Amino acid sequence: MLLDGKRILITGVLNDASIAFTVARRAQEEGAEVILTSFGRVMRLTERTAKRLPTEATVVELDVSNPDDLDSLAGRVGGHLDGVLHAIGFAPESCLGGGFLTAPWEDVAIALQVSAYSLKALGVAALPLMSPGGSIVGLDFDNTQAWPVYDWMGVAKSAFESTARYLARDLGPKGVRVNLVAAGPIRTMAAKSIPGFEAFEEVWTQRAPLGWDIRNPEPVANACVALFSDLFPATTGEMLHVDGGFHAVGA
Repeated sequence: MLLDGKRILITGVLNDASIAFTVARRAQEEGAEVILTSFGRVMRLTERTAKRLPTEATVVELDVSNPDDLDSLAGRVGGHLDGVLHAIGFAPESCLGGGFLTAPWEDVAIALQVSAYSLKALGVAALPLMSPGGSIVGLDFDNTQAWPVYDWMGVAKSAFESTARYLARDLGPKGVRVNLVAAGPIRTMAAKSIPGFEAFEEVWTQRAPLGWDIRNPEPVANACVALFSDLFPATTGEMLHVDGGFHAVGA
């Protein structure tokens, strides 16, 4: 099994439609021990969802915007970690759906902190447990071009991608790889919160050379599992597209 004996920390599990849930399930199927994170009002939702995994996973509290949570993460997780999945993103309503020119800095700052800076924050928080090394994988939506309705979340994703490269630079000497999986649109709870998200679904179905199933997160999860494994020991700072080939073709 690809992840036999490995211990993986997975953020972002809300329900069993979350991409992160499928990553957690596939990681367990490949032999990993999985720990989930959650916080606040959604903690109970994550705990209920953890029971739907092949093996019920422990859930530890982590708000990536709370310095106390980050500082105490290693102590609460304990042991060691071989991998971390960053599946966190949030932007206030004003930052999405056509609000690019009107969103206030206060809301944009929240989007950037939670959706981009948190990758560095999570990596540093988990680092004491990642010796002699490991793999950090982030779920991404490629923002090398401007998208309709995505607005400041798109800007946050660009910052996220840059953060991953700098984190790869600084954690590489410590044996930690940092890579992103740029997924095509998947119909999750988070996606439904983006006004006009159905526009992504329509164009992907039409243009992806391999086709694209918006209800199937399995290909994305498999890519994450591969990056957690020992199959890519010399790959870091990479953005791996799992989008049916959409990114490679024009109109």
